[in-house]
Amino acid sequence: MTAYVIANIDVKDPARYAEYTKLTPGSIAPFGGRFIVRGGHAEKLEGDIPANRIVVLEFDSYEMAKAWYESEIYRAAKAVRQSASVGSLILVEGVKP
Repeated sequence: MTAYVIANIDVKDPARYAEYTKLTPGSIAPFGGRFIVRGGHAEKLEGDIPANRIVVLEFDSYEMAKAWYESEIYRAAKAVRQSASVGSLILVEGVKP
């Protein structure tokens, strides 16, 4: 069953964050990940959470998504992201067929 990593990121240092955006594709590919949404125009329709930079990654399974997030290959990219932004990442299962 597919799984998604949904990120809502408030970029504080755009130049440093640009480094992260270069590192991420190479880190998700070995885990079968792909971008569904990558920072396009976003608008809050309801609620209190601001719509910052929204990213949605799709993986073939919950386990593969979790393995990517915890992987050594993503560790360096994650450190760059965390130094250049604040935000939230959520891992969620997709709809069962």
